[in-house]
Amino acid sequence: MTALTMSSSTPFRIIIVGGGIAGLAAAIALRKDSRQITILEQSRLSAEIGATISLQPNATRILEQSWGLTDLLNGSNGTVDHGFRIYNADGKMVNEIPLRSKTQYGADRIMWHREDLHAYLKKAATSIERDGQPAILRTSARVSRCDCEGGKVILESGEHLEADLVIGADGIHSALRTSILGREAHPKPTGSSAYRLMLPTAILNERAPQFSENINPEEPYTSMIMAHSCRLIMGPARGGSLYSIVGLVPDEQMNENSDEAQSWVTKGHPEKMLETFKDFPSWTKDALRNAESIGLWQLRDLDPLDKWHSGRAIIIGDAAHAMLPTQGQGASQTIEDAEALGTLFSHIIGRPSKDEVSSILEDVFKSRHERASLIQRFSREAAKPATERGSNVIKMHPDEFMDYNCTYRGVHDWEQRRSMSAITVGLKTTAVA
Repeated sequence: MTALTMSSSTPFRIIIVGGGIAGLAAAIALRKDSRQITILEQSRLSAEIGATISLQPNATRILEQSWGLTDLLNGSNGTVDHGFRIYNADGKMVNEIPLRSKTQYGADRIMWHREDLHAYLKKAATSIERDGQPAILRTSARVSRCDCEGGKVILESGEHLEADLVIGADGIHSALRTSILGREAHPKPTGSSAYRLMLPTAILNERAPQFSENINPEEPYTSMIMAHSCRLIMGPARGGSLYSIVGLVPDEQMNENSDEAQSWVTKGHPEKMLETFKDFPSWTKDALRNAESIGLWQLRDLDPLDKWHSGRAIIIGDAAHAMLPTQGQGASQTIEDAEALGTLFSHIIGRPSKDEVSSILEDVFKSRHERASLIQRFSREAAKPATERGSNVIKMHPDEFMDYNCTYRGVHDWEQRRSMSAITVGLKTTAVA
């Protein structure tokens, strides 16, 4: 790739809308030289109800190898997942699937408390010790709309900000998505909702000893129990000092109003949650009874969009391709989006023109759309009971999809395929001539 040099008097100005995982990842990927990166976050970054988040090998490889975050485990309270343990409705373990991520995929599947991963990425994005200028994080900056052609972001306060590149990393209820698409694209209810809670391991050991006898909450394994179409998915965080439980429930089996559960901070009711999981083993309910804070949210996703960008603006992460958590790929696909942005803009020195920005954003879209859309569809398909799954939607089996998910090597894979395709076309043209 040939470096492009534009005016050096005015730096490359980048505005990122959203200060979550997606926005911080984009800031890390794009940091270079004298670029001015501003992250606009609508909230005050207050603590949310506890939850864990995982990154798969395709994402942790990018953090470690592409972005140089070599202290990923030591600096972030992350835990390497050793495998999956599956329990039946009677509470007996019926299968254990070891994860050989490091040997098989060259990187690990790592679990975090969401706050820990966010804090780690925030430090990397704003640190003075990394290459390029630190990103500037502005909180309480709610965006109402964007002039995509002009690169102008308008805040609800009436303030206007200008940039050469605008990135919408503002989640499933994205404000920028409408500006880019020229229409509204509403997230779709998927027929399931989820409870989420986090308990100190010491409390579990003391107040729910039978739970700790059946599932050691300090061991680095993801455990799942399924009964009557409901699932409990559980795993440790912060080195085993905390334990996360997520309960997936079909909306028709809920005892709460799922339509109200559209936020990460909606609170669930303990008694109604226990009624939902009444047919689960008694030792699981012992754990659920000890939850001090219960989050509840309706699982929604997006149908694949026909475009992610317009003019100087692009959406990434959940704003572009929100997906169900059944593949654990939501955050990982966000990291892949950020890597594509960083790589495809890496040759830009100084301030790019609008045409250059638009051309690169088209390449970002082309490199990411097919893969992200396929994982979206497979995540939706995997959430259905086996009897409801279509036979012609997804052609790969789950083990094949794991390889597809985790062997991805970044946007260079797409660049190489494009180069090979161009060479093939050139050879055919020469032969015909």
